[in-house]
Amino acid sequence: MNTTLIVFVVLYLLGTLAIGLWAGTRIKNSTDFAIAGRSLPLVMVITTTFATWFGAETVMGIPAKFVQGGLNAIVEDPFGAGTCLILVGLFFAAKLYRLNLLTIGDFYRQRYGKGIEVFCSAAIILSYLGWVAAQITALGLVFNVLTQGAMSETTGMIVGTLAVLVYVVVGGFLAVAWTDFIQMSVLVVGLSVIAVFSAGLAGGADVVLAKIGSQDLWRFLPEPSFKDVAFFIGAGVTMMLGSIPQQDVYQRVMSAKDAKTARNGAVIGGVSYILFAFVPMFVVASAVVVMGDQAMAIAKDDYQRLLPTFVMSKMPLVMQILFFGALLSAIKSTSSATLLAPSTSFVENILKNLRPHMGDRQQLRAMRFSIVGFAAIVLAYAIAMKGTSIYDLVSSAYQVTLVGAFVPLVMGLYWKRATTQGAIVSVVAGIATWVLFFPQISTLGEDFPGQLAGLGAAFVGLIAGSLAPQWLKARHDADHHVRGLNA
Repeated sequence: MNTTLIVFVVLYLLGTLAIGLWAGTRIKNSTDFAIAGRSLPLVMVITTTFATWFGAETVMGIPAKFVQGGLNAIVEDPFGAGTCLILVGLFFAAKLYRLNLLTIGDFYRQRYGKGIEVFCSAAIILSYLGWVAAQITALGLVFNVLTQGAMSETTGMIVGTLAVLVYVVVGGFLAVAWTDFIQMSVLVVGLSVIAVFSAGLAGGADVVLAKIGSQDLWRFLPEPSFKDVAFFIGAGVTMMLGSIPQQDVYQRVMSAKDAKTARNGAVIGGVSYILFAFVPMFVVASAVVVMGDQAMAIAKDDYQRLLPTFVMSKMPLVMQILFFGALLSAIKSTSSATLLAPSTSFVENILKNLRPHMGDRQQLRAMRFSIVGFAAIVLAYAIAMKGTSIYDLVSSAYQVTLVGAFVPLVMGLYWKRATTQGAIVSVVAGIATWVLFFPQISTLGEDFPGQLAGLGAAFVGLIAGSLAPQWLKARHDADHHVRGLNA
């Protein structure tokens, strides 16, 4: 066990806790806690947006998927996920910012009423289970690798959750934003240095790029068959569109000091995420060059360990410190944001409907208790799902919001004729169609992606559900007019 490395990691964790405690002294009300008082400058909106997406799967999941299947295997993340932020900036940020709401659920209440607010908020909260569980799973893996097995993955999950939980509960989104800023600086510098050192171990960047080319890993587009194209599109839109109606994304938009900053921060954060996601991919490709068949065997059997194993076995202490600093930065920034977001939505959009007379101080206390409760649920879920890949936990998280919450949001913003009835039909049709494609129910999902079918049904449902009553009313009025003339 490398004691020096562990000491550095512990000091780093204590440093982030100190920032959280400092941020807690600046929290005066629930708005400060949930969206940092709508005061963040552009650089912090960029870093906190980038940080939310750059998590465990970006460092450990995506690169191993890439060396196994090329760019085609990772269309969902980073390409879909990064494009999501760009779309949020271009088409959603300014409109949502001007509404001056605390959560994305508030939009559904304002546009469609409390029923849709509660249902869509519940779907959004549910989607975070897999996302946060992936980060907790990664924390367990990191502590297990760091201690060379002395700490079990389950114990590592518990320790990691507590390390994140403290500064989120105390400092809220302000603590998240400040720690994201510091952690992303550590991550960018650390992974960049690691990439340069990895290229040196492999004999140069040209050797690594030649290896990637020889394995046909640059291939992005699917085979030209209906089934392959459909599943390619389904994978792409899952995070590209399913992540748009998410509270963590909305919090970053709302935390900006003005609408222009919200828009630019999301676009720049999305572009930065897609581009920088190639850095850990390059490092893992270097690992394949250096470690050969051993690397591919790890990638096949337990790909989440490939990058940590490469660093621990082939790099000196200073590089190990940089790597685990960067890795912990990625995981903690994402897990902190995704613990805060669903807890905020629960209090604002579900609990307040049950207890409508809560004061701001009670609401702030409820948010903090909700974070603790949600963290406990997610920790239990992560332990129960141990063995499921980090990438799969993340990619499956957003199908429910894609089919249940995206269409009412985009149509509510851009189509004036969207109605509450249309939103209800959209939600029911989207989720029912998606469930119909589950392998436990039918074999339809073998030939066509269920999330894409659910998305199509949601659009049809909203349009038909909104227009049908209007058409029937017009028809009724016309018939009544004709009967009046005949009389």
